[in-house]
Amino acid sequence: QVQLAESGGGLVQPGGSLRLSCATSRSIFSIYVMGWYRQAPGKQRELVARITSGGSTNYADSIKGRFTISRDNAKNTVYLQMNNLKPEDTAVYYCSAGSPFAATTYWGQGTQVTVSS
Repeated sequence: QVQLAESGGGLVQPGGSLRLSCATSRSIFSIYVMGWYRQAPGKQRELVARITSGGSTNYADSIKGRFTISRDNAKNTVYLQMNNLKPEDTAVYYCSAGSPFAATTYWGQGTQVTVSS
């Protein structure tokens, strides 16, 4: 069973920063496209950022210039550094691992990020 272990959510004031982490097995991490999605109350889950095994990235327009996705291959961990957070970034953030060969995606349990003064 594929496990994605997330950590790093919490409450932060507008303009603050948080870093999310997601660890998984080497067999998944070395091949799958790792990503972060988020879902705010009453809204659909949306892509935040993705990174391939080769390090190519893509970002949602709403967070470009504020969030950075990265990966540590030695730790089988993907990170989402979130800076200059805004109230509209409040959501449950989910780590994902998408197969490059099939329509298979694994999800973490989600971590709450709340941006509020």
